[in-house]
Amino acid sequence: MTAESAEIKKGRKFEQVLNGAREVFMRDGFEGASVDDIAKVAGVSKATLYSYFPDKRLLFSEVAKAECNRQADGATAEIDIDAPVEVNLAAAARHLVGFFLSDFGSQVFRICVSEAHRFPDLGKRFYASGPALVRERMIPVLKSYADKGELEIEDYELAVNQFAELCKSDLFVRKLCGLQSDFSQEDVDRVIEGAVEMFVARYGTRSKT
Repeated sequence: MTAESAEIKKGRKFEQVLNGAREVFMRDGFEGASVDDIAKVAGVSKATLYSYFPDKRLLFSEVAKAECNRQADGATAEIDIDAPVEVNLAAAARHLVGFFLSDFGSQVFRICVSEAHRFPDLGKRFYASGPALVRERMIPVLKSYADKGELEIEDYELAVNQFAELCKSDLFVRKLCGLQSDFSQEDVDRVIEGAVEMFVARYGTRSKT
């Protein structure tokens, strides 16, 4: 059974299982995380765990999906369509940079990259709940500003992908490589401001007049 074909069955202890799995995956990685440890930390029996998640890959991808959705919901809640485009781009960038530099975000990325060659469906599910979700949430926002004449974008998917990469800058790579784990607010703000300025310079109509 693959993570794509398996089904998730929700129940009373579903969130309890997710929280326990999140803790164990963060501590031990995907390969090192055992079902026994996850069940113990979650405070459920192995039978209960398997009733929700018959496949460990499915459990991991659901943990990642839940966190990505939480981040996306937080970013969407801050959107004020009447505010200048720079304000909403900065809000989105704060959430993206925060997630990229979080222990959870970097660990999930490492695990998915390291396991994707063995379990392609795991990589697909993470991509759907990560980069694809960012595009899904941001494209309508960008289109609303294009309709108002503030942005000029031909390829929205490319534009969103570029914005997400700008939000990684060098800080994300330093985090992944273990060169740095803590970042000053000044460093974070520098990345956010740079991402917004570069995006608006490329796609903003005011910069072209």
